[in-house]
Amino acid sequence: MANLPYKSALIVGAGPGIGASVARALTSAGLKVVVAARNPDRLRGVASTSDAIALEVDATSPTSVAHLFEQTERVIGVPEVVLYNASGRVRGAITDLDPELVRRSIEVSAFGAFLVLQQAAKRLVPLSRGAILLTGATASVKGFANSASFAIGKFGLRGLAQSAARELAPKGIHVAHFVIDGAVRSQERLDPLEAPDSTLDPEAIAQTYLSVLAQHRSAWSWEVELRPWVEPY
Repeated sequence: MANLPYKSALIVGAGPGIGASVARALTSAGLKVVVAARNPDRLRGVASTSDAIALEVDATSPTSVAHLFEQTERVIGVPEVVLYNASGRVRGAITDLDPELVRRSIEVSAFGAFLVLQQAAKRLVPLSRGAILLTGATASVKGFANSASFAIGKFGLRGLAQSAARELAPKGIHVAHFVIDGAVRSQERLDPLEAPDSTLDPEAIAQTYLSVLAQHRSAWSWEVELRPWVEPY
């Protein structure tokens, strides 16, 4: 298990996949963890399997995000690790997409990440330490047909990560972006028998996140790309 230099963490967008796996890994490593999502019902299973504290947040609302950080500080102190794992997506041809649904998708994937990162930075910069992790996707580096809103949001997230890493790393804050290049395994999306490990195991993803958190500041990664061994380049 990675030896982490942090004691507390906040995960925004903690669904049953990557968010839940990271929450379990962090609590197993001895960190106090808060998980947050727009729908509290999604958090019950995560909290029960990870000993995390569940809070509600609308990541696209500056007021709600600021309130989340205030609540988090009251229950576990300043979160030294902050993971933004939320994303929005609406599929369809560009000519058919509802502009308001596209707006919402981009707000969740990119604007929400900015709001969370900003609140984290306000608290971590004075400490000269901490880590901010951002979960990207294949769409962070490659746009697909019928997926314009997701590409816009994830490209924006990657740009935010680059800017934040250059600005905050010299202040002691480790910013890292993860390109999840492939489908993530779940109870609804199991590997076919003829193709084992053809999807990304969320538990394995979580271990990579923890490995990055354990990096010495003389060799920080700002971006890590993860893909199944059968995924084409």
